[in-house]
Amino acid sequence: MNVRQVLPKDAIPSVDEPTFGMEHAGADADEVIAVDATPPTAYPIRILNYHEIVNDTITVDGETVPVAVTWCPLCGSAVVYERTVDDRTLEFGVSGKLADDDLVMYDRETGSEWKQSTGECIDGPLEGRELRVRPAALTTWDTFRDRHPDGIVLQPLEDAKSEAASDDDEPAYIEYEEEPYADYFDSEGFGLAAHRGADDARSWDRDDLEPKTVVLGLEIGSDALGFPLPRVQASGGVVHETVGETDVVVFATDDGIHAFENPGYEFDRSDEGRFRADETTWDGATGIAADGRELARVPARRLFAFAWQDDHGPDAFHSSSAHQ
Repeated sequence: MNVRQVLPKDAIPSVDEPTFGMEHAGADADEVIAVDATPPTAYPIRILNYHEIVNDTITVDGETVPVAVTWCPLCGSAVVYERTVDDRTLEFGVSGKLADDDLVMYDRETGSEWKQSTGECIDGPLEGRELRVRPAALTTWDTFRDRHPDGIVLQPLEDAKSEAASDDDEPAYIEYEEEPYADYFDSEGFGLAAHRGADDARSWDRDDLEPKTVVLGLEIGSDALGFPLPRVQASGGVVHETVGETDVVVFATDDGIHAFENPGYEFDRSDEGRFRADETTWDGATGIAADGRELARVPARRLFAFAWQDDHGPDAFHSSSAHQ
């Protein structure tokens, strides 16, 4: 693992006192991290590009759960973690370091450092501990609002500064309508060097997947399996699999890729975004059936293929041809 300091600590400021509303100031097609909570809560990537971490507390089944909503733009990595370790609630910030081009978070209570894509503490007093992943999905704002009319959305900060808003070494005032990583997402390269246009860009030695292929990574027990979006799409938009002795179903829809526990059904595509099983149809983005039943979303990581491979190796990808 290559860990290096690329920015000063907190040059990209975490959101520690988030505020919420019913309206989103951006476009309908904007991506958001949607968290299963009461009420359902959306965290726009447009905001996370400048902050990367939101320290929040959500309500789930009547209980309060401190969470860190995390986003690494270089890795396209969206993961929501519980931020309680050994009955101690941690607050996370952006260390300014990268580990294999992935965000390194630090907790302000112990100074320990954590790799964002894995949730593992890689240095400090809590080294070796892992954060628990919460169910969440990367989706679009219009999909979130359509499915959750009572949902709330993170609001932009006023007069905030971030290094991600700057063209030099000093943080600048944020204009949230700007997209600082748009060129990077559209480029073929990956990692920090590609983002900065440097000459030492990383190489990619496989031709079955592009390095920035969207992957949904599941880790259950000791098993880790990543589901590349194009492979799920090529399988008719639905894949049945077993990960860590848990049967799962993975859906590809217009808004992204989603995984749920499978109670034993055989799903087939019905129409746009819906799948048929057990004499009803199911929404692939929410896991909710037309008759009101609901599948349990599997805690997952959404990230680029190169980041999943960095963490789990080249063989940790679902291969549709091997499961026909």
